[in-house]
Amino acid sequence: MKSFIEKHQELIVGILNGFDRLVIRGTLRNLAHAGGMFDFLCRVGVLLKNFGSYVEQTSLMLKDASLQEAERLNRPIVYLPASGEDKHKIAHNIMIEDKIDKGLICVLKSVEPCLSYEVHRSKKEKKLRLNRIWRKCLYLYHYWIDEEFGFCSASIQTWFPFNIQVCLNGREWLARKLDKAGIAYSKSDNCFLRIEDLPRAQEFMKEQLTLKWPGAMDQIALRLNPVFNKIFDKFKISYYWTIFQSEWATDIMFKSHRSLESIYPQLVRGAMSTFSSPNVMRFLGGKTFHGNFKGEVVSDYKKRPEGMRAKHTVNRNSIKMYDKKGCILRLETTLNNPRDFKVFYSKESQIEKKNKPKWRKMRKGISDIYPRVQVSQASNERYIEALAGLDTDTPIKDLVQPICIPTKWKGKRVRQMQPWKKEDVELLLAIRRGEFCINGFRNKNLVQILYPQIDDFSSEKERKKAAARCTRKIRLLRAHGLIRKMPNSYRYVTSKEGNEIIPAILGYRECTLRNLYKEAA
Repeated sequence: MKSFIEKHQELIVGILNGFDRLVIRGTLRNLAHAGGMFDFLCRVGVLLKNFGSYVEQTSLMLKDASLQEAERLNRPIVYLPASGEDKHKIAHNIMIEDKIDKGLICVLKSVEPCLSYEVHRSKKEKKLRLNRIWRKCLYLYHYWIDEEFGFCSASIQTWFPFNIQVCLNGREWLARKLDKAGIAYSKSDNCFLRIEDLPRAQEFMKEQLTLKWPGAMDQIALRLNPVFNKIFDKFKISYYWTIFQSEWATDIMFKSHRSLESIYPQLVRGAMSTFSSPNVMRFLGGKTFHGNFKGEVVSDYKKRPEGMRAKHTVNRNSIKMYDKKGCILRLETTLNNPRDFKVFYSKESQIEKKNKPKWRKMRKGISDIYPRVQVSQASNERYIEALAGLDTDTPIKDLVQPICIPTKWKGKRVRQMQPWKKEDVELLLAIRRGEFCINGFRNKNLVQILYPQIDDFSSEKERKKAAARCTRKIRLLRAHGLIRKMPNSYRYVTSKEGNEIIPAILGYRECTLRNLYKEAA
């Protein structure tokens, strides 16, 4: 990120990092499997033959209690015949029409698929069995303006096991904090155009990580199901909260629309043309392609009414770049599948020996919110760092010309670079890979990329020969100033000049005359 900020510091006002959209799910884990549900029925004294009437009665009690506040406040309760309707838009329109600035906005009802239970008679065992099946039930969607979180929505499945989903927005949360602190700001939708005290605003955003999330979510659960304690008075249970989806955004605020407009088209074009699939995987912190990789890496470009957007997706996780309101450059990492990342933690185990902390796959549990943020912030920073060399007003001829003539390195002649030759293009593509943005690369890394036929089964002579070739290639790059050696290591990273020259070569090496004439026009 540092390189990008230094390059455009005259155009940039400040930076804001924090959550955008956050979707949290609540599950009663003891009731999430047939054995736990059967145990609950035993505790409350319900026979399987009476299961249907019991759950129907309980569901009616929940619905009545959940709608009680809306009826008391005379707020709209709307049934949606099609579950695919845009519920957020409907609630937002009601909020504007009724001029709601606090409290409940409305409750929307919709019949949707859910995982629940049914009792079946087993012919083989000649007894009743409780099976977990897909069925349909009524969902209640509550929309309200919270004193702390701002505009919120939450839904509850009105049939056992009463799953909950809560949607929040980190920018809405920040607006409430700024209002209480008396800090002036300019906001449009979920985007801050200007903040009077940006450092303090960033401190507020950090407070989201220390918030007691389980307690806050439990309060929302009681709002959705006021009779929760009555239903489970004989069976102590609580919701387990997981992060279903998180959007961590880095907003780079520019001084004006013109400031961002002068560089943004080049950034989008360069991102789509030079960031290959391995780059995207490394931006998101994942490993490069291997034999067991079964996912798909997709990069796409979309022109929307509010601006252009570049998006890269791998295994349901994504990173995207778009301009917000003309003067905000937003980098946003969305995590839907945290299992692709690893976190250092201990398992929930009764046996002390098995409870030792070690690197394990990241969980969806809200307790992993901090490592989730670390992964997302690192992803945004890698992307911004890679963008640093994509936009420039210098003609490509002037950029490339210095490396197209022979030079000297430590008193010895070094050949010129040949940007359009396959051998040199492959070398530039190798050192520009996403995994080398932060920690750099070594001779060994180049051998693995440029000479994939060299492996552990190759002879010592072949391995040394490939390493020697890569040593000469590194010498060539250093002589032309495209890379620099990292202090006290055998690693190399692209230099400031390399971050300008290499993307220019890679981005325009396949550009057609028609495209050039179109841009010139």
